[in-house]
Amino acid sequence: MKKLSFLILAFFTFSFANAQSAKSLLNEVSAKAKSYDNIQIDFKYNLNNAKENVNQDTRGDVTLSGEKYVLNMLGTSRLFDGKNIYSIVPEDEEVTISKYRAQDDKDITPSKMLTFYEKGYTYKMDIEQNVKGRKIQFVKLTPIDSKAEIKNILLGIDVQTKHIYKLIQTDAKGTKYTLTVNSFKTNQPLSKTLFTFDEAKYKQDGYYINKLD
Repeated sequence: MKKLSFLILAFFTFSFANAQSAKSLLNEVSAKAKSYDNIQIDFKYNLNNAKENVNQDTRGDVTLSGEKYVLNMLGTSRLFDGKNIYSIVPEDEEVTISKYRAQDDKDITPSKMLTFYEKGYTYKMDIEQNVKGRKIQFVKLTPIDSKAEIKNILLGIDVQTKHIYKLIQTDAKGTKYTLTVNSFKTNQPLSKTLFTFDEAKYKQDGYYINKLD
């Protein structure tokens, strides 16, 4: 009985220490991300569902400054100026404009990509990998909400730079979304109009402007 009690105590002590270490590392990542004026990320994105025989790769890039961002992916652009979201599709010559509502935003959007884990998750240290000489520590995040569509997230962190290297999200249906950072640049010179949508310009170019709100 004493041995069993010791094992149980040791398990919970280790679990607590593990969670504290994971949270401490995530806090460092969050603080580092918030210290930059802007961040530019070039990434590879993979969607995989073995049951549905789906495996798709694509590339993209995103520029972040505070809550604002410009995301380019799959031939489309998504711009958030702090109030509205602009989805720009050159192939269809169409722009869809919608107001941002924080209460409806449950996805990991670009502006939350580096800080989304601050609320709503439990943490624990996972595997450690060596990627081309870089020490990547993975942290496993599990939603506190048992009804969440996300099953878990593995966040790979470069231990030296405290930058996110990889994000692997698995949903309840078994679909896995993997984002791998190819380049991570900070405090770059940006155009003053980068996060400004010029409606007149797009109308002049023949785009249809679809305002949802």
